[in-house]
Amino acid sequence: MKKIKVGVIGLGQRGMGLLGAMMACEEADVVAVCDKYKDRREDGAKRVKETRGNDVKQYEDYRELIDDKDVEAVVIATSWDEHTRMAVYSMKAGKYTAVEVAGAYDIEDCWQLVRTYEDTKTPIMMLENCCFDKFELLSTSLVRSGKLGEIVYCHGAYAHELRGEVLGGNVNRHYRLRNYELRNCENYPTHELGPIAKILNINRGNKMLSLTSVATKSRGLTECAKSDRSPDPSLKDTEFNQGDIVVTTITCAGGEVITLRLDTTLPRCYSREFTVRGTKGLCMQDANMVLLESDKFLHDDFEAVKTIEKHMNCAEDYARYLPAIWRDMTEEEKRLGHGGMDYLEFKAFFHAILNHGEMPIDVYDMAAWMAITPLSEQSVAHGGMPQAIPDFTRGKWMYRPTLDVTELPEVAEEADSGLCVKNRLGYSRK
Repeated sequence: MKKIKVGVIGLGQRGMGLLGAMMACEEADVVAVCDKYKDRREDGAKRVKETRGNDVKQYEDYRELIDDKDVEAVVIATSWDEHTRMAVYSMKAGKYTAVEVAGAYDIEDCWQLVRTYEDTKTPIMMLENCCFDKFELLSTSLVRSGKLGEIVYCHGAYAHELRGEVLGGNVNRHYRLRNYELRNCENYPTHELGPIAKILNINRGNKMLSLTSVATKSRGLTECAKSDRSPDPSLKDTEFNQGDIVVTTITCAGGEVITLRLDTTLPRCYSREFTVRGTKGLCMQDANMVLLESDKFLHDDFEAVKTIEKHMNCAEDYARYLPAIWRDMTEEEKRLGHGGMDYLEFKAFFHAILNHGEMPIDVYDMAAWMAITPLSEQSVAHGGMPQAIPDFTRGKWMYRPTLDVTELPEVAEEADSGLCVKNRLGYSRK
């Protein structure tokens, strides 16, 4: 098997996690690593040596790694503000490019990515791992099969208590700190928006039209910074601009509405709150629940707790709708980052390269999803004023066919075992 020679830029916590997932893929060899911090470069090189047995080149300057003739594909896992310029440089150098998730800082960042791709035709993929998660793909499969009817509304959140991570920014060299000090926006939209956009065929028969965003006051970080829970006492008098909760509402050409919530600086448990509502049923990730009109759940108790207790984990009853990459998932693969999502996204990236196929999350997806951040920043700053979302496809959304991130099963209406493959992408795990 031909192996893709990969260079990795950014070896902080996220980059090191991705390094493990990509080294589990037989399709690729990591041949170079890059980070501006020497200790991180050395840690990355050591990890590759221990796992794969080969020495790798180490670079401080990302341009030197990209210009390395031995590097065929580039994985970018740096701070958010560096993604666009590194991705543009990589595409211009003709290197297959994978970029970790982030919001843009300006709409021009998004257009620059699109223009560079259209000029160079160098494939680029956003590494939005949640598009590959089990529940999101189960929900997508149920939507494609028609079980949920016509989709009307979707909701998601990035609900992740990050006060320690943000306040530890100086100590741990983490980029979130400055963003929370200076910005006020939906700064991390793609975990929830990515799977929703795929379900709603955004950029492929549908498009996002406009958004409004509002933010609460900022109190969670300020209070925590003054307490003994803060990892950095020097921040005790720091004022933070980022609202504790940011709510964004997006309208779509197809008549659907999407709501997103950023929720990272108040006490809470982790959740993405992924929810899909259709005319015949719903999917609700937090309860691992699928409710269909045919199940007559409408006649349950008016007490939500009792209804959730009764139906919790019933999504397991629809396992036949899962794609093969999840039906065949091994326990070892589940340990390769975020329950297996990181491994699956790299399998898809490498498959597209080796088979000269479309990237499952392409530059138009990347631009549209990243644009939510600067547009939300403008909307918040103007009291929730609506902001138009650009059409980065320039009209091609009307003609582009549906493309899911993996092949989905076509399940016979009354036959659980009657599986036949509906091949949109040509990607399978084996």
